[in-house]
Amino acid sequence: MALPLHLTLELVTPERAIVHETVDEIEIPGADGYFGVLPGHTAMLVTLSAGELWFSQGGERTYLSVAFGFAEVHSGRVSVLAQIAELADEIDTDRAEAAASRARERIASTMVDIDFDRAQLALLKSTLRLEVSKKFRRSVS
Repeated sequence: MALPLHLTLELVTPERAIVHETVDEIEIPGADGYFGVLPGHTAMLVTLSAGELWFSQGGERTYLSVAFGFAEVHSGRVSVLAQIAELADEIDTDRAEAAASRARERIASTMVDIDFDRAQLALLKSTLRLEVSKKFRRSVS
């Protein structure tokens, strides 16, 4: 059996379908670290962490911010079910910067009733969104 030449990538969140594309390569933030997927990859099911997902089509990369969920990999198809996902060009950088600032303030707070883990997660997600957005802005310039 011949290996496929491309992958079909489907990425969805509970709110909407984000990506349904034929791609050449994908890098996914798994719970145990980032991993790449090429056509013909061994089947696997992995848990996602918060991170940057990218895929390439003809040498051009598209970046997304994703957080939590699962990725199912097959020889010619990758399905990503993410709790949160945003394409780099959809990220509102002002909103992400404000969220990062609020999270930093909560972390630095001396108040006892602050949910420190939640504040750290908010800072991680907003920082990630800003980093992914920067990559998009660089590729457009």
